[in-house]
Amino acid sequence: MKTCLVVDDSSVVRKVARRILEDLAFTVREAADGQAALDACDEAMPDGILLDWNMPVMEGLEFLQILRKREGGDVPRVIFCTTNNDFEHITKAIEAGANEYIMKPFDQDILREKLEEVGLLEKAPAT
Repeated sequence: MKTCLVVDDSSVVRKVARRILEDLAFTVREAADGQAALDACDEAMPDGILLDWNMPVMEGLEFLQILRKREGGDVPRVIFCTTNNDFEHITKAIEAGANEYIMKPFDQDILREKLEEVGLLEKAPAT
């Protein structure tokens, strides 16, 4: 079973993401900020990370920059999930090592598609 770390300061967003990911057969862990996410990665590096941009303590971009420099930090597939949708933010995220970028609010179909694109889920058969 694949693991996903959901990093967001909103408990509601973490809860929604957890439900979707568990329905997609992921084991889910949560962190409310970038520092807590780094601590979680030190305990066990996840297969995927759903990452918010704006958080207290440590923002998502800073977390990602630190993660990618750590041993094993190149492994997780990182999907930024944020309300920042301008070209500058998307470019910064991709340059820092994000694999994909989705806008809030998101639903199961959007998240599934991005997880498939980054290789964490097999593509659903066409119906």
